[in-house]
Formats: sequence, structure tokens, C-alpha cells
Amino acid sequence: MGENGAENKKTAYEELSEYLERAMAFQTALILFEWDNETLAPKDAGAYTARVQGTLSAAYQQVMTDQRVVELIGVCERELEAGADTKDISLSQEEIRRGIVREAKEESQRLSCIPPKEYRAFQELVSASARIWEKAREDQDFDAFAPTLEKIISYQKKFAKYRSKKGQKLYDVMLDAYEKDFSMEKLDQFFEELKAELVPFLRRIMDSGVQIDNRFLTGDYAEDKQRELAEYLAEYVGFDFDKGVLDTSAHPFTTNLHNHDVRMTTHYKKQMDSSLFSVIHESGHAVYEMGIDDDLTQTLLGQGASMGMHESQSRFFENIIGRSEAFWIPNYAKLKELFPEQLKGVGREMFVRAINRVEPGLIRTEADELSYSLHILVRYELEKALIEEDLDVKELPKLWADKYEEYLGVRPKNAAEGVLQDIHWAQGSFGYFPSYALGSAFGAQMYAHMKKEMNFDQLLEKGKIDIIREYLREHVHRFGKLKTGRELLKDMTGEDFDPKYYIEYLKEKYGKMYGLAE
Repeated sequence: MGENGAENKKTAYEELSEYLERAMAFQTALILFEWDNETLAPKDAGAYTARVQGTLSAAYQQVMTDQRVVELIGVCERELEAGADTKDISLSQEEIRRGIVREAKEESQRLSCIPPKEYRAFQELVSASARIWEKAREDQDFDAFAPTLEKIISYQKKFAKYRSKKGQKLYDVMLDAYEKDFSMEKLDQFFEELKAELVPFLRRIMDSGVQIDNRFLTGDYAEDKQRELAEYLAEYVGFDFDKGVLDTSAHPFTTNLHNHDVRMTTHYKKQMDSSLFSVIHESGHAVYEMGIDDDLTQTLLGQGASMGMHESQSRFFENIIGRSEAFWIPNYAKLKELFPEQLKGVGREMFVRAINRVEPGLIRTEADELSYSLHILVRYELEKALIEEDLDVKELPKLWADKYEEYLGVRPKNAAEGVLQDIHWAQGSFGYFPSYALGSAFGAQMYAHMKKEMNFDQLLEKGKIDIIREYLREHVHRFGKLKTGRELLKDMTGEDFDPKYYIEYLKEKYGKMYGLAE
């Protein structure tokens, strides 16, 4: 009996895994509620569902901060330290265990410093705030949302103080949650370089006098045909409909329960290219999640390395692949087949020029590839001011409009097309926005490297996108959170992050298109 008892005794890692599995179940339920809220839930359900989400969030926090979990993490760390040091980059069980224990420790520490009552209250606040924000945006009334935003910022600053190390700035704490290794100091350098290079380059393009006709992209594009195109393109770039679903929502997004259940949405508008590229963009996110190794899924490592790395994949698929001439050589016939009247007399070259037209606008999600990161620059500067300089929330609409006029040459007429256009702050996601610009830059650096490894355009022309996708899966997707985004980039390209690739990519592409060769 003693021998059987010894055999049945759980190891510290096995016991920890049981706690983490319970925490994962709560997280999965929360993801399902979030998906439902955006797609199918009735309008009046929100306030009641928020209570359930609050309960689940509290239960998740309770598991991750349980004293026994803290003890088990310590035991596992000591056991791993005493074992063989693994430097192998393969997905070995020891490496996975190290990663899971590391992530468990970070999450436990992040949550343990927040009083449970405050954590639950915040979760309920952001659940309710999404509806307050939505109504304020509909009414173009920032003042109706401002008090809620003030509460969210107050909570986030308080939580960042709880988590901060000695001397660490609050916004750096927030940034670390989305992209490790990128503090304000590094991001300031990155955005200053973008501002110095892209703002004047954009002005030169707007003053070039080159006219690109894209009027045919807006018109009577039937929703059922747009959906047919969406499903075709999603599957073409690698979305597996046996492991995922495509639905609609006001703001396209992707979420996942695990690598065999990945969900994305799009929207259908009169601007046909809006849905077309939202689908390719979200498919990039989804292909990343589907490509995570089975040994990592449903663990703390079973998600993308970082928000910046995730965005690198979505924008790689959307822009570097989807807006290239080569991509449309095998696919333009499908477009003409679905929309023969709308695209009558529109050749492939004319279409490709139209989908790449530079036209600074007010809405980030509809931005052209060149001006996109300037939208992020505005948000980055305002976030820093809100967190580090105690900027009065009431000043946001004017400052937002001023910065848009300075950087993009356009000015919003109301809050809906200005400061209220994004849901991120309503969700408490401060520090998230910079990852969008970083993702674009990561993708450009990967592209520069991959062109040395393969004939990129020729593969697209021949419809062999699977070779490109598998290269990304091999070097990025399968690793989940085993590595940081910066580590993945360096391991893949042999270089640390360098924004010059992004700037060179944009200037070469759009300089050629607008006759501004450097």
C-alpha cells in the first residue's frame, strides 16, 4: 500500500497543472462570453452578463493567487533549476515546463498584488463600459463616456502602481503586459523615427498630383457575394473552417479557445475592400493561433508571443501579401466572377493600385498602409500623457483633433470619427496601441529576410502561399509564448529589431507608386 501511495503521489508540477487547468477553464468561459457579446447576445443582456463575467474573473484570480499555487511555483522553479539546463530550441517537454512555470509566476504575481474586490469591480466596470462607449459613439457625445474613462484610467494607474518595481514608470508597466522588451524609451525612439520619416513623406505623396481612382471599390456589393469572397479568401490564405468560424461584428476581431477553436469576425459594407482586407487581416491572426503547437495549446503558452507579434502576422497577410500585385495574379479572376458588373472594365493592375491608394483619413481601421502607423502615433502620445502627465480626460477630443491635423492633415468633425472610434480604452487596454505599429515593423523586417530565403513574389503568383505560411509557422507560430516577440524576430532574421526595414519598405513601395523614387 505504501508503494502504491508513493506511485500515486502527484509531483509539484502535476499538482500545479491541475490548478492551471481550472484557471484555463474560467478564462475559456470568459472568452466565450466576450465572443457572444460581440456577435449574438441581445442588447439588454449586457448588464446581467457583466455580473457573471465578474464572478468568473474573480474565480480566475482566486485560483492564480492561491497560496498553494504560489508554493508549487516555487517548488517547480527549484526543481527545474536543479535539473539539466536546456538550451535546445525544440519544443521539448522540459522547455515547455520551464515556460509554463515562468508564465504562471508572472500571472500570479500580476494578480496577487490587486485586492480581489478591486479586481472584480474593475472587470465589471470594463464589461459595462463597452456599452457606455458604444452609446456615446452613436450619439457623438464624448462627455457621456468621459466619467467612465476617468474611472478606468484611475483603476489602471492604481493597478500599475501595485505591480511596478522600484523606479518603474506606470506606463512602462502597462506596456510590458502587451510587448515585453519595449519600454517608453525604446518606443519613443521608434515613433520619433516614424514621425521624422513618414510625416514629410506622406505630405510629398499628397502633393505629388498623382491620382489613383478607387471609386469602383464602393458600390452595390451584395452581402452574400461579399461573404462568399470572405470565405474563399480566408480558406485560401490558410484558415481551417474545421477549426474555426467566421461571423460578423461591428468591429472585426479574432479570438480563440485553443488551436482547434479559433473564431473571427468581419463586417460587410458598401466599400467592398473594407471587408476583403479585414478578412485577410483577421485570418493572419487566426492562422497564427491555429499554428501553435499542440503541446502548448490550452496552457499558459498556448497563445501568441505578444500583441506586436500577433499584429505582425495579421498585417503581413493583409498588406505584404494581400495588397501585392503577385497575390492577385491567381485570385483576381475570382473577384471578377463574383462582381462582374461592379468591376466591369477594371483590370488587375488598376485594382491593385486602387487598394493601395494613399488617402489620409480619420478612422484607424480603414487607414491605408502608409499612414496607418501615424494613427498609432497619435494614440501613443495621448496614452503617455494620460498615464504619465495626468492629462485631463476632457482635453482628449481637442488634442486628438490637433494631432490628426498635424500628422495626417485631416481633422475630425465629431468624437465618433475622433477620440471615440476605438473600443480599447473602454476595455482598459492601455499600452496596447503601440503593438499595432510594432507589428507592422516586425512584419517588414521578416519580409526583408524572407525575400532572401525564397522567391516570395513568384510563390504568390503561382498560388503557393502555403510555403510562405509554413515558413512563418516554423519560425513564429508554433512557439506560442515560449519566446518573446523580440526573441522570435531575432531568431528568425538573425537581427534585433530595426525599424529601418519598415521605413524602407514603405518608401520603396509608395515612392514607386507615386513617382517619388528616393
